[in-house]
This record gives sequence, structure tokens and C-alpha cells, in this order.
Amino acid sequence: MKVKIISQDERNIKILLSETNVSNVNSIRRSIMTDVPKMAISKVRFEMGVRGEDDNGERFESMSALSDEVIAHRLALIPIPTYFEDFVFPEDDPANQGLPEDKWGSPASRIIYHCSVQGPGKNDEEEFRTVSAGDLNVLGDSKLQIPEHCREIPITVLAKGQYIEFYAYANLGRGKEHAKWAPASGVGFYQNVKAVLTDKKAAKDVFKLKIKLNDGKVLNEKMFGKEGISDVETVEAIRKALLYSEKNVGSVGESGITMEEIPGEFIFHYESDGALSSIDIFNRACDELESRFNSLGDQLKIALS
Repeated sequence: MKVKIISQDERNIKILLSETNVSNVNSIRRSIMTDVPKMAISKVRFEMGVRGEDDNGERFESMSALSDEVIAHRLALIPIPTYFEDFVFPEDDPANQGLPEDKWGSPASRIIYHCSVQGPGKNDEEEFRTVSAGDLNVLGDSKLQIPEHCREIPITVLAKGQYIEFYAYANLGRGKEHAKWAPASGVGFYQNVKAVLTDKKAAKDVFKLKIKLNDGKVLNEKMFGKEGISDVETVEAIRKALLYSEKNVGSVGESGITMEEIPGEFIFHYESDGALSSIDIFNRACDELESRFNSLGDQLKIALS
């Protein structure tokens, strides 16, 4: 299998996979969804009670418009920075050996976040205050703080006289255990195709529309060589242009331009939730598959020996 990155940013990626088949590509897709581990909040401890009077003689009660269960669910979906070299799975943590699961927890397998936010006071102009992911403060290395692009994720809203305080505990897990540990969304792939000019006469009606592609070039006959156009971004732009022309010159089949499948090539795409970079997710998925098949090979050798 050959891999070529078509486009990539911190969270989105599009990859061209060639010299492969549907089964192999689907294995990577499933590995990303179920096997690639990441950090996620799996336990929350809420501090309940009433805060004493402040300088203005005002008291605050630990409550919000949402129940604790809903808040815990929202916390579980907040992307947590994941560093595999710094943490192990809770079940692999030597400090947890011999302890019941509810007693697990050490710096080697757990991150702790603290949140304490007070709603508006009775003399404040604002009626409500939004508690967001940026209000979570890590008790440890600052690199584990909630990523900047995720800090505006809302958790709950506090009215006057309310406050919220809790400790949230994050650990490594896999998507097959719970969706909160899935590192990416929109994981999918499709057959790669090339645009071929099959009928110059019919295509003239499309070229007359002077449709601009992503790079600013106008769709025209000269763009098509003997083998057609195989550049992924250009082909996708042409596909969109043909959908546009369908409203102006008739069906796509009459455009004179056809999309032919390229055997063994697939476009793979997904979006990271922010806990891991898009390329790290792909590399980790491949590592997980390699480890699984190596283990299977070792077991077969033992069984057949």
C-alpha cells in the first residue's frame, strides 16, 4: 500500500491510498474508530453545598440548569491532549495492581482537572455566566491543559446565586469501549476516479459555461490529456462543475465527461476531535493493525508447531 497526503491541517486530512483494496482500507477505517486510544474524562466528582457569604453578604449554591449526569456527559466529549509516552492504560498501571477498579488512579494513568466557577452576583449586570472547557484547570503539566481551539466548548450556564465545582478524571481508552474514546469522526473512504473527455462535441456545452475550478482555471478541453485528469482536487472540482452544469445543459451523462474508477486507489478522509493530530491518528491506526497481525502470526506459529 502506498500513502500520499492530499490535504491536511491540524484536524482534517485527506489521503490517497493506492495499490490496495477495499478490505485493507476498511481495516484502517475500523482501527481509527475502535482501536486508536486517546484520553477522555471518564469520572467526575462534584462538590456539593453552599458557599458562605461573600463581601456583599451573598451566598452561592452548587447547582445549575443541567443535571450532574448531563454535565458529566459533556465533559466526556471534550478533547483531552493525549501523549502516549507519558501515560499507560489504567489496567497496565503498576500502581493499580491488586486494587479494586474504583480505587485506580495514579499520575502514570490519570489526568485530573479542577473546575470552580461562580455565577453572577446580585449586583452584576449579567444575568448568566457560561461555564466552558477553558474553565478546566489541569492539576499537573501545563501541556495537558485543554487545547485552545476547544476552550470555548460550553458545559453549562450559571444564574445568579449559583456556582459549580468538580474534579474530572481522564484516562486512556479505546473507541470500542465507548464513543468518548474515539479520536476521529466522519471516517470514510471512496473509490478514486479520473475525469475523461469522452465526447468533445457534447462537452462544448459545458465548456461554454466557463466554470472556474479551485485553482481559478476555467474548465476547458485543453486540460484533458489522452489519459484524462487524475489530480484528486481537480477531479473533485470537475465533479462539482458537472453537477452545476446538470441544471444548465441536461444530465451528467450528456456532458461528454465521464468519471472512470482507478483500480486499487481510494480517497480516505476523517476529522480529528483535537486530542490527537490527524496524521498521528493514521499512524497509530497502522501501528495497531501491525501489532494485531503480528500477535496473530505468533499465535498461529505456536498452534501449528
